[in-house]
Amino acid sequence: MNHDRSIATQIVALIQAEGLPVGAHLPAQMLADKLRVSRSPVNEALALLHEKGVLTREKNRGFFLAQPVAAPAAEFASQLGLVEPDPATAAYFQIAEDLLQGTLETQVSEQHLRQHYGLTATQLSTVLKRIAQEGWGERKPGYGWAFSSMLTTPDSLLQSYRLRLALEPAALLEPTYRLEPQAIERLRAAERHLLEGGIETDSADQLHERGVRFHETLVEASGNPFFIDTIRRVNRVRRLLSYRSMRDRERYPEHARQHLHVLDLLARGRNEEASQAMREHLLHTLNALAQISRLLEP
Repeated sequence: MNHDRSIATQIVALIQAEGLPVGAHLPAQMLADKLRVSRSPVNEALALLHEKGVLTREKNRGFFLAQPVAAPAAEFASQLGLVEPDPATAAYFQIAEDLLQGTLETQVSEQHLRQHYGLTATQLSTVLKRIAQEGWGERKPGYGWAFSSMLTTPDSLLQSYRLRLALEPAALLEPTYRLEPQAIERLRAAERHLLEGGIETDSADQLHERGVRFHETLVEASGNPFFIDTIRRVNRVRRLLSYRSMRDRERYPEHARQHLHVLDLLARGRNEEASQAMREHLLHTLNALAQISRLLEP
């Protein structure tokens, strides 16, 4: 059933992306072509959406849209019960939380992790692979896993911002700086999506990735490999703590507006002003984080 739910969720997203009106015909072959899957899972997903009341079915004619998909697609799919929590993702966040709370040792065996978080070997492998890629845990020879103690203090997040405060405004002033117009448009679209409701509906993962993509794209445009390598390392390390700070999303609309302001300045070649705006943006975040540091305390 999981696969049908996944395809059904993709169909809901497609209906919304294309702005299909109530009564629109949804031919299985057209959907299969767009989603690059065979017709069989599409037919099962359509039947599931019919069951949920999203579609009507007409004999010999197929499926038609029965109600508008007004909410963001992810939220709509969630309301329909199409989105099942992924145990590996849930365990990933729980391990992070337990480390920050100090209730998980920084050195543990895989067996302990499997039993404690109720995971299969495959699920645990997925979680640990992700943690290793992000650089806050590593396999120990013959013992299990060691997690970075650097990430278990609220100060770590603030210190990572101090480094970024020194680095990012400077990157915008590099003589080789060039940010492509299509990159600017892509970043603008991501910020507009947030201001149009994404702040409430996006997952912590999506919010974090959007922020990382914005800042890394701007630094990459400097063409300076030392700046680029440093920002990527810092972003890997701060991921854990920044997830935690996302419990408070009130600051995100202002963030998105500040990002758009920096992009407007860069689009007009006003890098000096963009550098100053970036500095103010990071200071604003740093001050906000200091104020919400209670969220980061165990």
